[in-house]
Amino acid sequence: MTLANQLTLLRVALIPVLVLVFYLPYKWSYIASAVIFAAAAATDWLDGYLARKLNQSTAFGAFLDPVADKLMVATALVLLVGLHQNAWFTIAAAVIICREIAVSGLREWMAELGQRSSVAVSYVGKIKTTAQMAAIIVLLAFDVREFPVMESLGYLLLYVAAALTLWTMVMYLRAAWPVLMSDNHKT
Repeated sequence: MTLANQLTLLRVALIPVLVLVFYLPYKWSYIASAVIFAAAAATDWLDGYLARKLNQSTAFGAFLDPVADKLMVATALVLLVGLHQNAWFTIAAAVIICREIAVSGLREWMAELGQRSSVAVSYVGKIKTTAQMAAIIVLLAFDVREFPVMESLGYLLLYVAAALTLWTMVMYLRAAWPVLMSDNHKT
């Protein structure tokens, strides 16, 4: 197994650790959760870099990497929805999670048709991911009762990520639209 794939598996293994640490009854559990999530986010970048640099790209890695990302982000957002119990936060989290599911399905379907490149990750998608990761790290790191300014920053970053999430989904759907509307494919 390649080093890049091991890092991706580590990211998946960190999910239950994140959940357990988040719910520990200690003041430091927030910052520890943020550190775990930040480490997972760093492995996301590092595994891709190593796979390209060491020429270790694998089919398993190509499958698991985006799945691991989405599992970690969805888990963190679900934890945070429990902490930030309001409609605005929940709507932003739901938009992000629903978009990830929809775009993953779209990419899978387009790949089956040999059209995966038309819905490849865009530059705006990378900005969205950065805003999303930063929002989650900030929101995990600080007890919002003690640091309301950080809560505001986290919310702002989350709303930026949610807006970019919708924008990139529209971009991907527009790119796939001709194929989606074609009658030449079986359902």
